[in-house]
Amino acid sequence: MGQHTSLYQNHLDAGAKMVDFAGWDMPINYGSQIEEHTQVRTAAGVFDVSHMTVVDVSGEDAKKFLRYLLANDVARLHECGCALYSAMLNHEGGVIDDLIVYRVSFGYRVVVNCATRQKDLTWLSDISQGFSVVIDEKPELAILAVHGPLAIEKLCEILPEHAERIQQLGNFRGFEAGAWFIARTGYTGEKGVELIFPENEAPELWNKLLAAGTKPVGLGARDTLRLEAGMNLYGHDMDETISPLAANMGQTIAWDPPDRDFVGKSALEAAQRLQASGGLPQLVGLVLEQRGVLREGQSVQTDKGEGIITSGSFSPTLKHSIALARIPLDSESCRVDIRGTLTEVRIVKPNFVRFGKKVYE
Repeated sequence: MGQHTSLYQNHLDAGAKMVDFAGWDMPINYGSQIEEHTQVRTAAGVFDVSHMTVVDVSGEDAKKFLRYLLANDVARLHECGCALYSAMLNHEGGVIDDLIVYRVSFGYRVVVNCATRQKDLTWLSDISQGFSVVIDEKPELAILAVHGPLAIEKLCEILPEHAERIQQLGNFRGFEAGAWFIARTGYTGEKGVELIFPENEAPELWNKLLAAGTKPVGLGARDTLRLEAGMNLYGHDMDETISPLAANMGQTIAWDPPDRDFVGKSALEAAQRLQASGGLPQLVGLVLEQRGVLREGQSVQTDKGEGIITSGSFSPTLKHSIALARIPLDSESCRVDIRGTLTEVRIVKPNFVRFGKKVYE
C-alpha cells in the first residue's frame, strides 16, 4: 500500500480507479479519462495534487540562496504573491527537477515533483551549505488544482470570502489568506487556480466543489491536458541528463544580470554555444492527423538525423495524435516509426491547445 493524501476516501467514494504513482495511491480516472479531459476543457474539474512536495524557504539568505540554486531569478519576484517557473539544475547543466516558486510573506514557497522528492530535498540541503536559510518541508499541506473555463466562477461560489481577490488574480499571481495560499497557476492550459492549504480542510473543500458541479479529474486526464498545452513532464521530456535548452525551457533561464552565478551556469553557457552551432537538439511538437498513435520512445527520422518521442498520446480535444519529440535542430521533415512503418508527421511548435482551442499552425 502506498501513501495516501487526505482525500483518499473521497476518491474511492467518487469511483476512482487508484494506481501507484511514485509511491502514492492516486486516482488515474473516475470512469472515463476522455470525459474528465473534456470536462476541464469545457467546464471545470478538480485535481488532487497533494502528493506534490511543498518546501518553504526562509531566513536571512533565502533570496540569495534561491538566486544561486535556480536557473531562473527570484529577484524578478518583486512582491508577495508573484510566482515563476524554473529548473533546478545540477553542475553539469542537467535538470534535477522543474518547479514553481512563490514569493510569500515569510520568504519563498517552492513546489516540486513528488517522484523526485528525496533527491530534491537532498540537493536543497547540499546547496544550502554556507547560506543562512531554513528549509522546511510541509507535508501537512494539501494542494487542489481547479481548472477549466468555469473554474474561477465555481471557486468564487464556494469561497465567497476570497471571491474578489481570486477574480483579480493575474497569471502567476497568488495571495495568502491565513494558512491558505491561492494562486493562478496550473498544468492544463486552461484558466484555473491552485490552492495550498491544511490537509484536514481538504475533504470539506472537495465536497463543496463537487456539490457545485466541479467534476473530479484523475492523473490520466492531467497528462493528456498538459501534453496538449505543450508542458513538460519530468522524467520524460527532461531529466538530469538533459539541458533545459534541449527541453524547450530556455525561457526559464535568467541570463541577466550577467554577474549572477547559479548552479549549472557554466555548463549552460557551453550548451548555448553548442546550440548556436546546431549541435544541440530541440524539443518540438509533432502532429499525426491520420490514423495511428504517437507514443513515448518511438524513434524519429528527420532530414537532419534521428530523434525520439518523449511524450505522446491521442489528443481528446484535437481528435488525433500529438507528441513532444527531441530532434536535431532545424529539422524540416519528419517520420515516426509506428510499428515498423515510417509515418509522416508534421513538426510544429510544442504547444497544441490553449483555452480549449487549437493554437499551432
